[in-house]
Amino acid sequence: MRFTLIKNVKQDKGMKPLLNGLLIFIMLYLIFDIFVKNHTLGLSIHTVSTTLFGNADEFLDPMNKSVFLEFIHIQIFFLMMLLLTLSAVFIRLLYKKQNTILIMNLLMVFGILCPIALTAAYFYSAEFIGIYLVCFFSWHVIAFYMALKSLWELNFAE
Repeated sequence: MRFTLIKNVKQDKGMKPLLNGLLIFIMLYLIFDIFVKNHTLGLSIHTVSTTLFGNADEFLDPMNKSVFLEFIHIQIFFLMMLLLTLSAVFIRLLYKKQNTILIMNLLMVFGILCPIALTAAYFYSAEFIGIYLVCFFSWHVIAFYMALKSLWELNFAE
């Protein structure tokens, strides 16, 4: 997080390529996270519901509670690391823009609601699966936009 201490990140010959790499890896993570979630959990109400609760007609067992809690724990950790790192870069590069705070707050709200909604769906009601999916796609789109905007600001903006 040294980039938070440098006065002009765009001019620093050592930090600029590091931040470019970080932002590219964040975008790659976001893209591949969608593929991983589609394969492991599903990305529709039906597939998430089947993964969490099983399906007697297809002889699919529900997800074990300990497996679910481990899954959520890992997701919260990765989400926290990604959101905090991306937000630090975004604020550092775009602190003068008017909608920076709004975009960051939306990212944080959707990001935090994502594991909360999935946990609520697992323990309380399958109705929360729809909220989970909306939050999942929303925070991915916002984070991807923030990474792209940060890359643009770092390399091309004056």
